[in-house]
This record gives sequence, structure tokens and C-alpha cells, in this order.
Amino acid sequence: MPDIARPAGPRPVASILVTGATGNLGREVVARLQARDAHVRRFVRPAADFDQDPNIETATGDLTDRVTVRAALAGVETLVLIWPLLEAAPARVVMEELAETAPRIVYVSSTAIDDDAPRQSDPIVQTHKDMETMLADAGLRPRVLRSDTLASNVRGWTAQLRAGDIVTGPDIARTAVVDERDVADAIVAAALTNPTQLDRGPYLLTGPELLSRADLVETLGSALRRRLHFDAVPVDLARTRMLTDGRPAALVEALISASRYRPESTLVTDHVERLTGRPATTFARWALDHVADFR
Repeated sequence: MPDIARPAGPRPVASILVTGATGNLGREVVARLQARDAHVRRFVRPAADFDQDPNIETATGDLTDRVTVRAALAGVETLVLIWPLLEAAPARVVMEELAETAPRIVYVSSTAIDDDAPRQSDPIVQTHKDMETMLADAGLRPRVLRSDTLASNVRGWTAQLRAGDIVTGPDIARTAVVDERDVADAIVAAALTNPTQLDRGPYLLTGPELLSRADLVETLGSALRRRLHFDAVPVDLARTRMLTDGRPAALVEALISASRYRPESTLVTDHVERLTGRPATTFARWALDHVADFR
């Protein structure tokens, strides 16, 4: 039987389930729902590294396993669906269970989706588009929040920054990098707001300015009080280095594809403010708040 660890004491059954709950974004969502006294349950893989907080209800399982998905959805009124896989096909199990239980759904997608394109620029964006299509085809009518690149992705440079002042990697087109805390606040607002008070989107969550990787490195350097430099490397070299660092091959190929084919964005919106009531946070502010992560 699937394992669901419930907090001690007479707490109600969880009414909000968060998938992808151990990632940079999912952790922020769970923390904010807890702070709002929402009855939240997180869905995590058995081998995941997560905070064993006895005050958080935790369902352990796999999103491709019908039994654990069904158990995790028991008593759930709202699902925050952060899809952690690089393809959408395994989500058919989830869709079938959702069609039976019919919770409200907040799906976290990507602003890089081109609704007019027959195929998306890279596997990551294609997966999000396929997920949106599957949810709609199943009649689930999700509230869709499309997020731009998360600021927390720059934590991938931590090892390089501890070793020196040069960040290397594949270059990628400019985008309005968004603070994952802003995205989490928007998700919580969408999950807790009465369905009649918000349309279904898609909401396009961006930061306040377009930034290149060189811009991100320079801004991070200012926060760290170091003169940092971004050195773009050829695709083949970037692939070799990421594989050597131990990243999964499928993820490496998806990142390489995004670097090569994802077009530059010109999208900057006020949708974070629409959902949260405050403007989107700058990357400079994010960097100052996360200095300790890079030391």
C-alpha cells in the first residue's frame, strides 16, 4: 500500500495536493500554503531528499503509478500540478485518476509555449504544451500559470562560483527571469481564490526585465561583491561538461536543445502583480537575498 505520513493530532484531511514538492518551486509553494493554514499534502518520490517535517502531510509514490496517485488524491479538493518529467506521455495515469476525482487544478506551465506553432522549440516546452493539451482533452479545465525561467536555476552555477569567477555553459536567449517566490505566491493565490473570481488563464508569470546569462552572472557578481564573467561554450563542450557533472542524459539533451532552438523572448507582463497584488521581484533583489547560497 502507498505510504501517507500524516501530522500528529486532529488535523483535517489534506485538501490541496502539491506535486514536484521537493523542487525549488514546490518547496516554496508548500511553505506558503502552510503559512496560510491550508491543509496541504505533498507528493514525493520514495528516494527524494526532503525535509522530514512531521507537521507536513506527505504522500510517497510515483506519478506514473496508479495506486500511489489514487491514494495521494484521496480527499483532495485542489491539485497544484508541477510536472517533474521530461515527457507528458506518463501523465495519462494522472489524467485518468483526475477525471474520476475531479479536483480543481492549477497547472504550472511555461511562457515559452507558442500556441500557434505545430511543434514547440524544445522538449521542455513541448512537454508543457502536451500537458496543457492532455488536461484540456480530459475535460479538466485547469487554471494555467505559465512561468518564465526561474531565478533559482542559477543555483546550478554554485560549484563553479565556489571554484572561481567564471561561469561557463551554453548560452541561451534572453528571457524575463522570474523569482520562484513570486511564482509560488501566484500559485497559492490561484489555488486559494474562489474559482468564480479568477479566469483560467493562461497567466504569464515573468520578471520585470529581460536578462541574458551574461546579465545574470554580472548581477549575481554585484550581490557577491565579485567581478564575475560568463563564458559561453560550444554545445558539444557544454554537453560533455554537464554529463561529467552527473546530470541525466535526457535532461542534458533537453537543456542543449533549449539553448540551440528556444527563441529570444520579448515578453514582460504584470501577471504576477495581478495574482499577488505586488510587482514582480527583480533578479538583483533575488541575488541579494540568496548570497549565502553561493558561499
